[in-house]
Amino acid sequence: MPAERTSMRLIREVLRLKFEAKLSLRKISRSLRIGLGTVSLYLKRTKEANLGWPLPDDMDDAALERVLFPNQLAPARAGYVEPDYAAMHSDLNKAGVTKQLLWEEYRQAHGDNGYQYSQYCQRYRDWVKTLKRSMRQIHKAGEKLFIDYCGPTMPIVNPETGEYHSAQIFVAVWGASNYTYAEATRSQKKADWIQSHINAFEFFGGTPQVLVPDNLKSAVTRACRYEPVINESYQHMAQHYKTVVIPARPYKPQDKGKAENAVLVVERWIMARLRHHTFFTLAELNKHIRFLLDDLNQRPFKKLPGTRLSQFTLLDKPVLRSLPSMRYQYTEFKLARVNIDYHIEYDKHFYSVPHHLVKYQVEVRATRDTVAVLFKGNIIARHARSQRQGAFSTEATHMPIAHQKQSQWSPERLQNWAKDLGPNVLKLVREMMARKAHPEQGYRACLGLLNLSRGYDSQRLDSACNRALSINSPTVRSVKSILQQGIDQLELPIESQPIETDQASHDEHDNIRGSQYFH
Repeated sequence: MPAERTSMRLIREVLRLKFEAKLSLRKISRSLRIGLGTVSLYLKRTKEANLGWPLPDDMDDAALERVLFPNQLAPARAGYVEPDYAAMHSDLNKAGVTKQLLWEEYRQAHGDNGYQYSQYCQRYRDWVKTLKRSMRQIHKAGEKLFIDYCGPTMPIVNPETGEYHSAQIFVAVWGASNYTYAEATRSQKKADWIQSHINAFEFFGGTPQVLVPDNLKSAVTRACRYEPVINESYQHMAQHYKTVVIPARPYKPQDKGKAENAVLVVERWIMARLRHHTFFTLAELNKHIRFLLDDLNQRPFKKLPGTRLSQFTLLDKPVLRSLPSMRYQYTEFKLARVNIDYHIEYDKHFYSVPHHLVKYQVEVRATRDTVAVLFKGNIIARHARSQRQGAFSTEATHMPIAHQKQSQWSPERLQNWAKDLGPNVLKLVREMMARKAHPEQGYRACLGLLNLSRGYDSQRLDSACNRALSINSPTVRSVKSILQQGIDQLELPIESQPIETDQASHDEHDNIRGSQYFH
């Protein structure tokens, strides 16, 4: 409610009765014939302004009004021309434009009918306070792009089963122009998060100087007010587009007010208008979102000139950074340690690296088509990505010339260890290595088998290996399952017992490498 200048005397009287006469709020209300809520409002504003009683001697009614009602613009002085505050606000978003420059242009246009610089700036500050909180910050053109997800989701129905899947709504908004992008994604995981950024950059036709996301895990590995840890995949994408990631500070809503306001606008003008529609595919939903998004960006502002689109064309678009010639390809990062078989595991597949890196930690960078392995920043192996779980991708150049001399592990050592545990353990170890193109590829499985001796005695382990061989399942998983369920302690059926003859024992079969292979 606007405070009239003459009402300042009434406010002073409210303060006197409260602090000098020590009257209750209800008695003050009756004495001055004003509402109890009005008395509470005056006292609340006095407290928020940190004013005491008596008031300072030099505080006149105008100063008291500015302190208690800071969001109200003082009436124009007689004979003075009011500046165009909305145009000022827009111009200050442009690079290099200052209040001093705008004031000089204002004075050139209106001469003595224009305010002095101090009043000019003060009245602009008062006008800014009348805007919404998210509008108060001055954002430079092309500088910041704020990113977040809407809280509500949009349902997508499987036409065959009738099941619902909740689609997430990604939102990106420019700080200077409020130009907005939105799309539906299947999740908030890294791959979808980064792909939405790529789509947004292509929608805008360029990239910002700074990305300002919230602290979700797809963007920030460890949230911190001073030194947040950016997700490596997200950081890699930002480097490709020559932009910088500066997350909003935790528990600092002023840092992400622009994004929260854009989320609210998208929820009201897009999601709410689609609430009665049924969508069966993500593409269908995004088609409708794009249509309503164009409508949203062309809606006139209420307190600022133009639309989101016109402001984007005027402010942000001319200073956007150009898109790179190649579109970014999503890259997953992972640290791995090279096993004794000089392979690393990624996505349940095994890829070889040079054998001299055994036991060293390396970095894996995987795209949809390739898996690159780096050591101290240098690529030391590159493979075509394979979806075969449990299989090996091995380059011959990564293998040692004389494996026995360059590694403490060897087929002979593994077999000697197995021999000490029992004849069936030895048979199973040989079987594991015989099933690989290179026996070194079987080291990992053999070690897993032999390490079971730490939890089970050698007799039980040998019996479990015998049973695994009898059912033609020579794997560590089978042996471990047999031991855990105690099946090794049951008598093996006669028809399942392996039969050996003098002419062709299991160890001498044509398809099995003999002991001479390993010497």
